Amino acid sequence: MRYCLLFVVVFSFQLVKAQDQDSIVKVLDTVKWVQKNQAGLDINEVTFVNWNAGGSNSVSALFNLVSSLRYKKDNLIWKSSVRTRYGINKQENQKLRKTEDELELISSIGYRKDTLTNWYYSGRLNFKTQYSNGYTYPNRDNPISRFMSPGYLFIGGGVEYGKNLEKLSFYFSPLTFKGTYVLDQKLADAGSFGVEPAVYDELGNRIEKGENARTEMGILVTNAYETELLENIYIRNQLSFYTDYLNSFGNVDVDWEIVFDFKVNSYVKATLGSHLKYDNDIKIAEETINEDEFLERGARVQWKQLLGVGVTMEF
Repeated sequence: MRYCLLFVVVFSFQLVKAQDQDSIVKVLDTVKWVQKNQAGLDINEVTFVNWNAGGSNSVSALFNLVSSLRYKKDNLIWKSSVRTRYGINKQENQKLRKTEDELELISSIGYRKDTLTNWYYSGRLNFKTQYSNGYTYPNRDNPISRFMSPGYLFIGGGVEYGKNLEKLSFYFSPLTFKGTYVLDQKLADAGSFGVEPAVYDELGNRIEKGENARTEMGILVTNAYETELLENIYIRNQLSFYTDYLNSFGNVDVDWEIVFDFKVNSYVKATLGSHLKYDNDIKIAEETINEDEFLERGARVQWKQLLGVGVTMEF
């Protein structure tokens, strides 16, 4: 319920702020090429010396990079961006662990019939994967994810609305292809991330490999929004819904990320973020009383929360 209430508040605020963006559009429309790059590094450290309450020394770091390029001329607009994040954590008496791992590429093109309308005919491509192996710590013998395991690809076309598409946009695609790729054969044989698992005989011998790809065709709805809430307090909101026509139509995949940036000065800022996901094809495995034996459960809501302070640089 609290997630729904937060979404209603953010959505309502977007509609109010959209009225103030006409003046921004008039300035941006005169520029053909706009490139923005931002890199950031957050570092957190805790050290205990003779601390009678106990505790473990730890240090963590998170690197993020966002690069975007926009072209706009007359009624044509093309936007592309790359976003990458990687985080690590080291605690006393523990090996190095991964906390963040993300690589995302987005490219979209839109065309409107005249300058009087804010509706665009749009095409969009989105690709996501990760860099390194993921584990269920402390188990490091069996990775549960790897580079391109999974990898996600969305390609589709539809309509997009927005007075300033860089600040506020609503996108609807009635026909979007979704590809889920699991190139690691061991994970594919296990049926990870919704691909078809391997087939085994009664003796446990594999007689047919697991599929390395799963394809879907469905409806995609997205909303992107960013603005300055108060002086030096910014909000970024990205929300998407996807449902497949052929496999369980009406069972919606949700990806919702909302981030608050608190700017201290030109180089220092604090970040508070929330990322909520639900994908019916990703099942949860629970450990049983038998060692190294897991029982597959249904899909569940995934949630990640982020709080950090660090340095940023735009170039």
